[in-house]
Amino acid sequence: MNLNSQTSSSIRKPKTFNNPERFIEGWYWVIPSRNLRVGEVKPVTILGRELVIYRGKDRRVTTFDAYCPHMGAHLAEGKVEGNALRCFFHHWKFDAEGMCIDIPCLDTPPSLKLQTWPTAEKYGMIWVWTGEIPQQPLPFIPELEQKECDVAIHSPFLMNCHPNVVMINAIDTQHVNTVHKLPIEIIFERQELNENAIIFSNTTNIKENSSFIKLIRLFYKNAITISICYWYGSIGIVTLGPDFFHIHTMFAVRLHEGGKAEGQILLITKKRKGFFGWLSNRVVLWLTKIAGKFFLMDDIKIVQTIKFDLKTPIKADQSIMQFINHVERQQSLMWGTWQEARSRDVESKPKRERWQDTASND
Repeated sequence: MNLNSQTSSSIRKPKTFNNPERFIEGWYWVIPSRNLRVGEVKPVTILGRELVIYRGKDRRVTTFDAYCPHMGAHLAEGKVEGNALRCFFHHWKFDAEGMCIDIPCLDTPPSLKLQTWPTAEKYGMIWVWTGEIPQQPLPFIPELEQKECDVAIHSPFLMNCHPNVVMINAIDTQHVNTVHKLPIEIIFERQELNENAIIFSNTTNIKENSSFIKLIRLFYKNAITISICYWYGSIGIVTLGPDFFHIHTMFAVRLHEGGKAEGQILLITKKRKGFFGWLSNRVVLWLTKIAGKFFLMDDIKIVQTIKFDLKTPIKADQSIMQFINHVERQQSLMWGTWQEARSRDVESKPKRERWQDTASND
């Protein structure tokens, strides 16, 4: 790889990366699934846009723009009826597709449709796609793509930097040695999973000159695996561990007002059968939490005070520059409006296949 070429393309001012007015079109977390009961409606604001979500009788979640098209009443004041939502003000009723299906003072309602947003559930979270038709599946852990999972969800957090900056911490190979003082030489290999997802993986032998390393060497044969899968530049899935035991942590972050990052941490493991399987998963998720705390304690001090500006990239920053370029190639939207921020170069990119989740609320 030509590092000079990579550096030259990366130090040009990015249009999307670390831009407080832009984010990547994709799936973004809303609230934990457990926080929305059947028949319940709630107001939410994500990425600068006010929305309303509700769970119908069929247990599926629906997302509308927040305000009634009649006089602008907030629909979160309304009532769920079956799988539809009725506005509190004049009792206009909208089905799960956003169509107005009943107005009490009219025999036939006018042809009127609310703005709806594709909504799905996975890993215990409700997710919303910020465009018309989902182009990609919900974010998943490559190693557990087709497997049922147990999940532990942490409390939401707020960081004083852009979600993109929170994300690059995991592939900053220098800080593994300087901040965490781990005797590991990390060299990431990049793999494009799809247009919106990229994987950085490293499997390397580690130095055995510390008592900690000599201890854990008893429990594995070859090397410690480190893999980070990114979706939309703001969801990072970290897989870490020796050969026989991998732990998975998802950092689901979205752009907040003022260029800050609000997010959720999800601890995830493969579902195991029976009582002992359930019990072992509690231990696995607890160990994942302990490992996460170890790495996050010092990192939080950095991301809460950093004013990111990569003016002098060096060879060790190669993965960070690759990540920035990956973000720049994706479709960006404007904060608040969710309108396209720039046009696509359709001649230079293959047409993306349309993807739709046939079971979007599994």
